[in-house]
Amino acid sequence: MTVRIYVPRDAAALALGAEKVAKAITQEIAARGLDAEIVRNGSRGMFWLEPLVEIEVASKRIGYGPVKAKDVAALFEAGLMSGGEHPLCLGEVEDLPFLKEQTRLTFARCGVIDPLSLADYEAHGGLAGLRRAVSMTSAEVVKEVTDSGLRGRGGAGFPTGIKWKTVLDAGGDRKYIVCNADEGDSGTFADRMIMEGDPFVLIEGMAIAGLATGATKGFVYTRSEYPHAIAVMTEAVGIARQAGILGLSVLGSGRAFDIEVRTGAGAYVCGEETALLNSLEGKRGVVRAKPPLPAHKGLFDCPTVINNVISLASVPVIMEKGAAFYRDFGMGRSRGTIPLQIAGNVRYGGLYETAFGLSLGDIVDRIGGGTATGRPVKAVQVGGPLGAYFPRALFDTPFDYEAFAAKDGLIGHAGIVVFDDTADMLKQARFAMEFCAVESCGKCTPCRIGSTRGVETADKIAHGIEPEKNRALLTDLCNTMKFGSLCALGGFTPYPVMSAMTHFPEDFSPAPIAEAAE
Repeated sequence: MTVRIYVPRDAAALALGAEKVAKAITQEIAARGLDAEIVRNGSRGMFWLEPLVEIEVASKRIGYGPVKAKDVAALFEAGLMSGGEHPLCLGEVEDLPFLKEQTRLTFARCGVIDPLSLADYEAHGGLAGLRRAVSMTSAEVVKEVTDSGLRGRGGAGFPTGIKWKTVLDAGGDRKYIVCNADEGDSGTFADRMIMEGDPFVLIEGMAIAGLATGATKGFVYTRSEYPHAIAVMTEAVGIARQAGILGLSVLGSGRAFDIEVRTGAGAYVCGEETALLNSLEGKRGVVRAKPPLPAHKGLFDCPTVINNVISLASVPVIMEKGAAFYRDFGMGRSRGTIPLQIAGNVRYGGLYETAFGLSLGDIVDRIGGGTATGRPVKAVQVGGPLGAYFPRALFDTPFDYEAFAAKDGLIGHAGIVVFDDTADMLKQARFAMEFCAVESCGKCTPCRIGSTRGVETADKIAHGIEPEKNRALLTDLCNTMKFGSLCALGGFTPYPVMSAMTHFPEDFSPAPIAEAAE
């Protein structure tokens, strides 16, 4: 019987030498004349163990990691083919605490299957949701998604069902589904992991969205910095089309839906839905004024659903298991699961899918294991470069949209970046303003000019020039940007700046240069 050896081809694993490991394993199999095949799976999301090599023994997956190419020969000598003991042996992968305590719904197959095997996908529950959707009316599908409580996982947290119903009810001969895969937030990688590790779940989710709203064409808009994701998604779309999942008759239903993968140039502002639409249309990626909303006049002035990768990839399990099943997870108005992306100065960085409601402290200290340096945690930024910095005093905040908003924070795309006590929060505030200045589309004055003035003001504070006056000026700039910007780039940049000033005032009172030099 052929033994399956799993070696990830996820970008994170490749960056850590997975390709060399796969080559070394291939050579060992040939040299030893073994009956084995290598499966290039996605990542399980435990990046400190990558490259994580798994062997399937008696229907169990035994893991070894992190594996380097130089370790491969010794692994075979130790009995890799039968899950033999070795210092790198981790035991059964599913029993590792980091994985065992998760609630994997959206990421149930990620790292488990061959991403481009439709047979693998179906064997693990794939297409069950789409098959159910095909048997329902559009309104019934929309109601199921609405009742599940699913909200946009891209940052805004807008109810997905309401957006779909708006497009369903909109008039027009042509409607579109646009998947926002322009994942640009610092410390985020969930979209990339899905596209590289389980692309068919995104395709299935988009097809369901098409059936639910009457849209016949979908676009996956991603960034040029994701070459592996682009390659896997493009191949997966071709396979799905050949299998009748996409095309003129989705699963023989007589209802059409097809998908194209489009690549952007990597502008951060194109993560904003209207700038993304402009880019898709071949125009400059500049934010549009709203109204009209994209649900009424979006891509090519047609009704358009714009959802994040994780929002769309969460739909198949909702359709398969029902709205009540999904709604049963979470807290308050935050229902279902959220893929936490733990990064920065942290011991156990990776993806952790769980129901909403864990405290920030539990995520950072227990799951993340504290800092990689072993120093105390000073701050945690949640929600990408536009997210607020939370001090330890706020670590009791539950991971919930409303709970974070109440503390002047945002969940965003659920990226969690950890900083130890050596971080200078004035420098971090300056970086937020500089990031906005560089990435601004330039359409509105508060964002374009405010961020540039913010950098200058932060520099004056750092040099001890009229610190009290300049702290007040920085606060005033933040208020102007927050309430006057056209989109979230300028509107949310004040969050990291103001949170840094509020929670870490000592970092905003440096000694004047002359005094410091004495």
